[in-house]
Amino acid sequence: MTAPWDDWNHVLKLDPDKELPDGITYGDLCATGTDAIEVGGTTGMTEENMTAVIEACAQHDVPLYQEPANPGVVVDSDALEGYLVPTVFNAGSPFWITEAHKEWVRIDDGLDWDRTTLEAYIVLNPEADVAQLTEANCDLTAGDVEAYAKVAERMFGQEIVYVEYSGTFGEERLVSAASDGLEESTLFYGGGVRDYDSAYTMGQHADVVVVGDLAHDGGVEAVRETVDGANDA
Repeated sequence: MTAPWDDWNHVLKLDPDKELPDGITYGDLCATGTDAIEVGGTTGMTEENMTAVIEACAQHDVPLYQEPANPGVVVDSDALEGYLVPTVFNAGSPFWITEAHKEWVRIDDGLDWDRTTLEAYIVLNPEADVAQLTEANCDLTAGDVEAYAKVAERMFGQEIVYVEYSGTFGEERLVSAASDGLEESTLFYGGGVRDYDSAYTMGQHADVVVVGDLAHDGGVEAVRETVDGANDA
């Protein structure tokens, strides 16, 4: 059975803790041609601000997912296609690999397992909030990245492997190494994608290009450029 992301090229990640540029609405961003909207962020997440963005995007015809930062901010909404829960494979503490997740399975009324998928993160920008929060070891060789990708897919059965450079454009050789380690899992890439060329470049290696900060500081046309670049890759 195929997963929705098997057919994606581009995802727009919206951070509820960040403002949109003046004059731009969530509806404008939903209409950029992106394959899916993912609502989430590392810091400042609350159920209230998550709900506000989800409700704003739910009025538009684009698949909508939540990436909750912790179990306390999960939004129970029929508008969501599903939940994407990160696990950081190169975290400095097992808390971000399994310990946090044992609290997820204790969520009120239980997880909606049919709509929940884990994302195997490999975090590679040491300056990023997610790297500092998880104490990720970002000093990895191409061989390390390829091995983590193989572990995620073949040992842990992860459908999504996510190379995360959050805030900066990554090294192509490391993203390519992650791709080399995978046979069936879908490779997401996020970080520093700000125009057609950067989306096209990373789309040569990753199955799905994730754009985040650009939605909050670049505007609609800039996001559309990245959609075109990812689709053309």
